Amino acid sequence: MLRRRRGGLAGRGAAAETTETAAPAAPSMSRYRMRERIFAIGDDFWIEDDQGQRVFKVDGKAFRLRSTLFFEDRQGNKIYKIQEKMLRIRDTMAIYRGDDVAATVHNALFTPLRDRWKVSIPGGEDLVTQGNILNHAYQIRRGRQTVASISKKWFRIRDTYGVEVQPGEDALLVLAITVVIDMMAHSGN
Repeated sequence: MLRRRRGGLAGRGAAAETTETAAPAAPSMSRYRMRERIFAIGDDFWIEDDQGQRVFKVDGKAFRLRSTLFFEDRQGNKIYKIQEKMLRIRDTMAIYRGDDVAATVHNALFTPLRDRWKVSIPGGEDLVTQGNILNHAYQIRRGRQTVASISKKWFRIRDTYGVEVQPGEDALLVLAITVVIDMMAHSGN
């Protein structure tokens, strides 16, 4: 959009001056690269952005009674902790921010035709998955709104898949949910 402004001193001929004013840019989606099926306790790995820059570290803690992973920023600050819930009827893992549960991931009790996962968000609207979990071709949705898309198509590196997070969403929480679903879906393999 171009806007014309008049400038100059009174009594003199005013020269027309053109300035550009740009509309604010729409926030873009964030895309991250994840390694497939390497989420073993004791393993540490980095989550990279689509430019190959390390952005988050997943720190797997060995020698614990329950499966535990920590999500850290580049400076080593622990942001989320993933911990397996013990003595549950169905597989359940919790994602903590400090001492508070940020999300709980459950698999469905009976799904004969496809994998189905529910993510309970305390104080917020729950999320569900839609698509093929085992082949990393699914979406995480809040009602009809897509929160994130997971696909192997974006990266041509073997054993790698991408997570594309919509603007305004907590990217690290979505990545933690994706890791939990991957761990739980492949735990029997």
